[in-house]
Amino acid sequence: MNKHKLFASIALVLIGVVFGIVLVSGFGYVKSGHTVAQIGANNPLVNVNAEAQKLSEAFIEVSKAVTPTVVAIVVSGESKVNVPEDHQDFFKDFPFFRDLPKNQPQRGSGSGVIISNDGYIMTNNHVVEGAKTISVTLTDKRKFNAELIGTDPLTDLAVVKIDAKDLTPAFLGNSDKLQVGQWVLAIGNPLGLNYTVTAGIVSAMGRGGLQLIQDSYGIEDFIQTDAAINPGNSGGALVDLNGAVIGINSAIASRTGYYQGYGFAIPINIAKTVAKDLIEFGRVKRGYIGVQIRAVDDAVAKSVGLDKTRGVIVETLVEDGAAKDAGIEIGDIIISIDGREVYQPNDLQGYIASKHAGDKVNLKLWRDGKNIDKSITLRPRKEDKDLASVEKKKEDRKVDTALETKTYKEIGLTVKNLSSNDLKNYKVENGVLISAVDNFGSAFDAGLRSGLVITEINKKKIDSVKEFDELVSDKKGSALLLRVRDGQGNARFVGLEIPK
Repeated sequence: MNKHKLFASIALVLIGVVFGIVLVSGFGYVKSGHTVAQIGANNPLVNVNAEAQKLSEAFIEVSKAVTPTVVAIVVSGESKVNVPEDHQDFFKDFPFFRDLPKNQPQRGSGSGVIISNDGYIMTNNHVVEGAKTISVTLTDKRKFNAELIGTDPLTDLAVVKIDAKDLTPAFLGNSDKLQVGQWVLAIGNPLGLNYTVTAGIVSAMGRGGLQLIQDSYGIEDFIQTDAAINPGNSGGALVDLNGAVIGINSAIASRTGYYQGYGFAIPINIAKTVAKDLIEFGRVKRGYIGVQIRAVDDAVAKSVGLDKTRGVIVETLVEDGAAKDAGIEIGDIIISIDGREVYQPNDLQGYIASKHAGDKVNLKLWRDGKNIDKSITLRPRKEDKDLASVEKKKEDRKVDTALETKTYKEIGLTVKNLSSNDLKNYKVENGVLISAVDNFGSAFDAGLRSGLVITEINKKKIDSVKEFDELVSDKKGSALLLRVRDGQGNARFVGLEIPK
């Protein structure tokens, strides 16, 4: 009996102890020294759909495949220390001036794209311009000295070569098939951060007029992208999601010198043509039509009877150029080239940049209300070129002096007859002088300014204010095509709408 009581008592005590432990632990009063509090959720908060996952995987695959075809470039050179001549005599007796180095070392960096397995690399002209030494580093950290093969300042492209074999070249795509909105990756070495990959879309095509290339023959036909491009990206690859290089990164639109939303790349179709020429000849054998052109605006389109605003107008012809010999005339509108419609000068220039001297192109022109087809064989550029004369001398200049000057308030323009001194100073044989233009009037908005000479209206020469007045009166509610000339001899066309 006593034994049963003893066992019962022990059992009750054990049960009490176990229950107490469980109870206390459940209220948090006992903590294990090895327990770690849980952090983060047990499951992802979002289940990414298959399409988004595929896009992410595409970025990863393209980055892995293309990054090894991009190189880091470091260049070194010298910049001159210039002291104004009028200060040199003052400083010449100072020891520090005598010891001042005449040149200061400089270093720059950029990117490049491997385009052959035996070491040819494409980059920007501005990356290697003036360089004394060029160093190339691959993704596997091998470093080479590079030889400059050739440069093309008109497209800002260059080719260098390293002594290496069995390299993996990039696949060069077809930039003509690129479309606005398409995903692209920019791969390069911005700000010393080697082999950086950024993503964005194609924001625009055929972007020109940026004046990044300071030459009248410069070719600006850029791909615009919002993929981040910074200093050091120059010469790197812009690739599509198939891993094809469709552009060579070249510049950024920025007020600070760093990325502010938009970058620009040279279309690979232009780059391929340039690179092949540089490798084979050491220079570019580019063909030229031999014209100076300007985009057609709405007023010009109305004045020549176009059904819509399109094309570029021929403003001057190069003497002995392909266009002049093929019968193209001043004032012709180039509508298309080889079936490709033209809307801006860079549409024409970018296409011609992929051609060589000797190649033939077919132009569709608009002249005197009719379409005209012309076949032109491109010619090389002449370094010393003359522009064709646009006005033939008149033996007898008869000017109607019944109306010497007139103001047109509805368009904000005043014109007057040319004096003999005006004819001599402007080197013209006919025309009327613009003596005043109202700010923000229609003439001002069309680009007319005081001091310009109007030599033609609708491709017909005028000699007096009276002739000008008659043509303006006849075209109320329509538009006139004016040819104007400045004091430096530069001529251009202007479309001017005349209110009813």
